[in-house]
Amino acid sequence: DLTADLGLPRQTIHRVLQQLCDNGLIIRDPSRDRYAVGPRLSQLAMATLNSDNHRAPLRAILTEVVADVEETCNFGVLDGLEFMYLDRLECSWSLRVHLSAGSRVPAHCTSGGKVLLAHLDPELRNALIRSRKLDKFTENTITNPDLLERELDEIHTQGYALNDQEHTLGVIGAAVPVINGEGRALGALALHGPSQRLTLAAAKRHIPRLRAAAVQLANVWSRNSY
Repeated sequence: DLTADLGLPRQTIHRVLQQLCDNGLIIRDPSRDRYAVGPRLSQLAMATLNSDNHRAPLRAILTEVVADVEETCNFGVLDGLEFMYLDRLECSWSLRVHLSAGSRVPAHCTSGGKVLLAHLDPELRNALIRSRKLDKFTENTITNPDLLERELDEIHTQGYALNDQEHTLGVIGAAVPVINGEGRALGALALHGPSQRLTLAAAKRHIPRLRAAAVQLANVWSRNSY
């Protein structure tokens, strides 16, 4: 595939791939003779996403959304089967969930994680959610890969994800993808709050506001990505 796409000799491509593997930028799956993103490349990508080039406008947009929805909001990206917060802004309510930027939560049972899993290539998504056991955190956590895939298909169709106490009892969430001009999900914009204050219906009503902010974020990302 790489030879056809790049127009380079196979020997050259094999040599470059080996160098990338040696430096931890990619990893080889010997069972299928395929390659995937390696740990050092993931770290480099995360460092880039956390740079000040993106943080200032991202924080400004999050501030506006939190003021409108009056719940904690965050922006994060998918890293394997984890959803990592790149930035997070707490609401002013005393009853809230305290997590910091850089925190990681399971993707299969959080709204931000699920909406990004839903936008993966189907073959990659299938392999990813079957690569290890899906841990159960509450009675609402989906741990069956087939059931999870069906929900992810629905999420992709409707364009948003909800979290009904699937990771933490008493916490409701909602998320939308941030889509660039090529149709790729760059990350997810999410909100969450305690079920005593935020119902699923209320979270769903905030989806249009999240979508509007996601468009702003995509525009910012496009301007700052060169």
